[in-house]
Amino acid sequence: MTIIQLEYLLAVANCGSFSLAAEHCFVTQPSLSMQVKSLEEELGVVLLDRSKKPVIPTEAGEVVLAQARETIRAYNYIKEAVAELRGETSGKLRLGVIPTIAPYLLHKFIPAFVRDFPKVELEISEMITSQIVEALKKDRIDAALVASGTCGEGILEQELFNDRFHAYVSPENPLYERSNIRIEDIDLRDLVILSPGNCMRDQIIELCQAKRETPSHFSFESGSLDTLMRIVDCTQCLTIIPEMALEYIPADRRDRIKPLSKGATSRKIAIAVRRTYVKSSIIRALTDTILANVPAAKD
Repeated sequence: MTIIQLEYLLAVANCGSFSLAAEHCFVTQPSLSMQVKSLEEELGVVLLDRSKKPVIPTEAGEVVLAQARETIRAYNYIKEAVAELRGETSGKLRLGVIPTIAPYLLHKFIPAFVRDFPKVELEISEMITSQIVEALKKDRIDAALVASGTCGEGILEQELFNDRFHAYVSPENPLYERSNIRIEDIDLRDLVILSPGNCMRDQIIELCQAKRETPSHFSFESGSLDTLMRIVDCTQCLTIIPEMALEYIPADRRDRIKPLSKGATSRKIAIAVRRTYVKSSIIRALTDTILANVPAAKD
């Protein structure tokens, strides 16, 4: 049994396909298949049900996969520990980022991180919170940038900074003339929100105590904050946006931004990892870089 065999087994389980796993591991499919088959023969059990599409682990496969994840995690920790002794920060960091953070934050710290830590290979994926939680638990990513309090048990979150919510209001909406808006004054029939799966949607619904069965003048849900704002621009609706998005709104539309008054009108941005995570030095370097290069983190 080798680390390579365990890594190939994990790749097939994660990708659901031998061909995709081979592509992910930068090897030929016959080579990858042969290594997984050799592992099965050594253990005397079938680990993957190849008759299913996508390929899924057998009962024995699930047991082996759980141990394989821990083994590879420990193996990687050895390399990281030695790198730390040498005073190096090196290795691969697989980072997940939710869609309501990615377009507004990544470009602010990535150049500095790449410059200061040239031996770190940064691999970034945009995904919704439920995908991030699954990816962390199955060791598909090492860390994630999320809204604090949304990942649940088994995930450790380190809060970085506060991100206040604001209303973005159509000039045709009665609340447009207000200098600031109270949550209780929002007509839920005018509120357009993010689609299911986005944690900010859940935060807004909780904040407004909104129920989507409330009859709406115009019902619209999207995975993009920019799309929601464009809908507001051409209707009498309003939406809720995070502070980190404000600087990207054109000057001629800034009048549509209204502060929210009172109550829990913000989210906290956090780095999420598994409670049994490794790559601590790389994640610490990422945290320090964000805190040094994102203005909101310094406030």
